[in-house]
Amino acid sequence: MEQTSGAELSFEEFKKEVLKDYKTGHISRQLSLIARKEVLTGKAKFGIFGDGKELAQIAMAKQFRKGDWRSGYYRDQTFLLATGMATPANFFAMLYGETRTELNPDNGGRSFNNHFATRLINEDGSWKDQTAMKNTSSDISPTAGQMPRSVGLALASKLYRQNKHYSNPLFSKGGNEVVFVTIGDGSTSEGHFFETLNAAGVLQIPMAVSIWDDGYAISVPTEKQTIKGSISQALKGFEKDSAKSNGLIIMKAKGWDYAGLCEMYEKGIAICRRDHVPVLFHIEEMTQPLGHSSSGSHERYKSPERLEWEKKYDCLVQMRHWIISTGVAEPEELDAIEEEALREAKDARQEAYNAYMAPLIEERDKLIEIVSQRHCACNITQKDKIDEAIHGLKHAITLNRREILSTARKVLRNVCVTCSANGFKEELKEWVANYREMCHGKYNRQLYDESASSALKVQPIDPVYASEPENIPGREILLQNFDAILAKDPRVVIFGEDTGKLGGVNQTLEGLQEKYGELRVFDTGIRETTIVGKAIGLALRGFRPIAEIQYFDYILYALQTLSDDAATLHYRTKGGQKVPLIISTRGHRLEGPWHAGSPLSMIINSIRGIYVCVPRDMTRAAGFYNTLLKADDPALVIEPLNGYRLRERRPVNVGEYSLPLGVPEILKEGNDVTLVTYGSCVRIAMEAAAQLETTGISVELIDVQTLLPFDINHVILDSVKKTNKVVFFDEDVPGGATAYMMQKVLEEQKAFYHLDAPPVTISSKDHRPAYGTDGDYFSKPNAEDVYEAIYALMGETDTQKFPPIYD
Repeated sequence: MEQTSGAELSFEEFKKEVLKDYKTGHISRQLSLIARKEVLTGKAKFGIFGDGKELAQIAMAKQFRKGDWRSGYYRDQTFLLATGMATPANFFAMLYGETRTELNPDNGGRSFNNHFATRLINEDGSWKDQTAMKNTSSDISPTAGQMPRSVGLALASKLYRQNKHYSNPLFSKGGNEVVFVTIGDGSTSEGHFFETLNAAGVLQIPMAVSIWDDGYAISVPTEKQTIKGSISQALKGFEKDSAKSNGLIIMKAKGWDYAGLCEMYEKGIAICRRDHVPVLFHIEEMTQPLGHSSSGSHERYKSPERLEWEKKYDCLVQMRHWIISTGVAEPEELDAIEEEALREAKDARQEAYNAYMAPLIEERDKLIEIVSQRHCACNITQKDKIDEAIHGLKHAITLNRREILSTARKVLRNVCVTCSANGFKEELKEWVANYREMCHGKYNRQLYDESASSALKVQPIDPVYASEPENIPGREILLQNFDAILAKDPRVVIFGEDTGKLGGVNQTLEGLQEKYGELRVFDTGIRETTIVGKAIGLALRGFRPIAEIQYFDYILYALQTLSDDAATLHYRTKGGQKVPLIISTRGHRLEGPWHAGSPLSMIINSIRGIYVCVPRDMTRAAGFYNTLLKADDPALVIEPLNGYRLRERRPVNVGEYSLPLGVPEILKEGNDVTLVTYGSCVRIAMEAAAQLETTGISVELIDVQTLLPFDINHVILDSVKKTNKVVFFDEDVPGGATAYMMQKVLEEQKAFYHLDAPPVTISSKDHRPAYGTDGDYFSKPNAEDVYEAIYALMGETDTQKFPPIYD
């Protein structure tokens, strides 16, 4: 029940509300107790629960309204129950790993239990009306991983309230939405936590952070985790000291004090919502009666005295005492409520388990039926192996799809010639293929957007040039393109370090803050993970953020947030949520170890789920921005760092033309060898190819343009079929992105079968590049390296025409 400040309740209404809360708390506790048993008896794989945190979450839920957001962690089941965002049956469906989103809407079996997420997306890829429902962002397990995105979620409310020229009724009603953030006390030691609170305090955004403090971070007590042994004491310097200063409001309450918690949350959330001030709620003296998770027991590290204290100050025990002592209800009434809560929890478990098992039993029985109907004279060894596999499936202790498909594959490998002749093998092969396809949909699809909003479905538009095109510095092409983007799409906001007043370190945003205002183009502090988190939250709430990480090397600060949160979001919600954000950065070949970043293999292997564009110039970079803003997939665009001053032809359709993702461009046709590269290496490759031409070697030069996706039309394969030789060239470490490209082309595209010489990779040294011109030359590949590698490759098949250079 949502509470309104100053609302008067009769005693009967008050009693009804209190007893409803008491029942919710007990249902939640019983869910934890029963679920733990399900894990320990093998019916579920793993469990982590919210026991001991029930009262604070019930009190907090009273202030949660439609349109509000949660960015929490895996102990918030009571909050989800109290707000009506989850049911006991949903809870158990998640525990078992139910893959049907109508039964497990939060994650479709792709994440642990207690990892919640509102389904924000309609089947056609369009957004639902967030103001008409209560919203939670998708939970992740990494500690404090929920913090960075909360900055963007709360900043959206501020932008919707303050920007009088833009509103979107699907996402906000005047910016009055509060973002409820929860975190365990142990996780407040993470850097993400402090970076987020610093950002929130500076920005003054409606973020309500609740810290569940049960005195431990698994087995480590608070005094070994937190300075002064108290996170609220440690954050005193963050506290607002006047109405005009920035900072946080800090409030404290006991986790077992029902009345105190309700009063605190009513007061604190009202301030947060009205004034757009971040509020931190430190909830002390909580307990965790079942220990950290189903994998351990807290009796191993808590003293007998502490365990006895936890029994006494269990929040539900204390609430019972309070209800009886204040005369709200009699013990018998509470006993009946507790019995009803247990019964409802048990019923929900049975309902969810039956629903989970029904299709598995049907799938198992269908396989057994197919195998049992075979009519052949298999030799005894094969027959025994088939019978053994089927017997194992019939008596599996835990029935799951792994057991079913594994059995089918074992049977298939032992099918005899007679079985093959009478059609049994074909029937079984078809069943296996269909089963794999079904499981692919359940467990593997939706890494990227598959709807009409996919970036791969954007119709390309070529750049158009005047008959006598103007040649301008590359940075001006980007500047004009961003200007056009901001002018036509009010959802777009651009931010990062030095992007506002300065206009970017390379002046690609020069004057745009002055033109469009500080709510559209703005600066951030040096805090990369909350820059990315800001983009995630804003994208979830209807904006189209372009978040700049100043240099590619600095993206390491934000890699955890990119990898664990942004990249997995569409997949882990089974298409229920998406983040159409763009991370803009610049890299490749500047100077020294910290500003010449090209660690592409680290990135592409960490952020599958985010497209990675590696344009060779600013015209191509602008085209990728335009494409991505017409779609809803997240992407990383790495502008070539040494290309801002190089002159390029100015397209007349800036802001409109769009380049396809996953489509390489053949920059120079040739017949002898295929050279594959991207980004700043393209110019080096062009130089080397021109030099090789003078020796009679014809190079076909291909710019891949994007690494994720990679050559979806097999352009490189067609080239290799012609040249029969291939070289992969970049400035990543050996075995890095060149190895990735080689695997894609030789194995996936099967170009290996068209080679008449070994494939070659050209890459940087194992170390970071040394400083200066000479440091770059001797650390990263250059035109001479490319020339000599291709010359040597040609010499392997014709030493007379291409004799060794150094022998």
